[in-house]
Amino acid sequence: MNKYKSPLHQTVSTTPTDYWNDSCSVKELTYAIEHGAVGATTNPTIVMNVLKSEMHLWEERIHKIIQDNPTWNETDIMWQIFEEVAVHGAGLLKPVFEQNDGLKGRLSIQTNPINYRDAKAICDQAVYFSGLAPNMQVKIPVTRAGINAIEEATFKGVNINATVSFTVPQALAVAEAVERGLKRREEAGLNISKMRPVCTIMIGRTDDWMRVFAEKENITVTPEAFDWAGIATFKKAYELYNDKGYRTRLLAAAYRNLFHWSALIGGDVILTIPYSWQLKINASDIEVENRMNDPVNPAYVKELYDKLSEFRKAYDEDGLSIDEFDSYGASARTLRGFIGSVHDLAGMVRNFMLPNPDIK
Repeated sequence: MNKYKSPLHQTVSTTPTDYWNDSCSVKELTYAIEHGAVGATTNPTIVMNVLKSEMHLWEERIHKIIQDNPTWNETDIMWQIFEEVAVHGAGLLKPVFEQNDGLKGRLSIQTNPINYRDAKAICDQAVYFSGLAPNMQVKIPVTRAGINAIEEATFKGVNINATVSFTVPQALAVAEAVERGLKRREEAGLNISKMRPVCTIMIGRTDDWMRVFAEKENITVTPEAFDWAGIATFKKAYELYNDKGYRTRLLAAAYRNLFHWSALIGGDVILTIPYSWQLKINASDIEVENRMNDPVNPAYVKELYDKLSEFRKAYDEDGLSIDEFDSYGASARTLRGFIGSVHDLAGMVRNFMLPNPDIK
């Protein structure tokens, strides 16, 4: 019998692969840490789901914030709650942070997605968020403005986690921006020893966009091939990162199947895994073995590449220019969703401030 408690324990204990919890829920993050997680993430969608599932932990605090700040509007209150939920998650991870000398154990907090076109607003909020807790990592979208914000925030000492990222060109642009920021810090005599920048590729959302695009264009693709679009993109980016010696670490997110874990085991990468998928992984009998260097079935890659122009944009190093990042299908869909969640979260706060008199 294996001495490790679960497949996730075995993954992080026997390979360079780390995993984070894809939520700051107390219940879910506690489970993840018990199974070897060394980080977690949050965004407006996640915080809204946390409040729905764990409102008993936050209801009194929400009322108190409203009471103590009589001139604040629902947006002001929403962002205060958002920050406090993230800080609480960072507190749960603080022992991991301290045990790893500040190199692991961080909580990723997302900047306001509404500002995706404003580099200064993104950077200013990133600097502010990074000061909320010693183990805070800050998520910046990989948009045209986001690339500039990533460089500037890195220079200012922010541990960034690039998000809204689905493609090799985006991952390369992030790594180059981080290198510029780190070089500027080094030239200024500033410390970079505890900086651990991360670039997310939302591989499941890459898969989703290929399916949507194929359906829109009436293109027939072998169904199984869609499940490997994001993984193929991630593995190519990982190979390029290693070849170029970038100091940014890749992270795979947005789970849709167990391949999104098993096919990436062994890489010096991070896997951000939702709680429900952690349960599936830990209940599975899939062997924990190094598969990061195993190529995706060439027939799947060829079919995706030959039939889907959107896959070529994701897979080729020069498939997208930085000016095209905002309008890329997966980016636009995800930004719209994140911005919608900001408004939904404000609506949740509104119900505390102005209860609906029409509901019994």
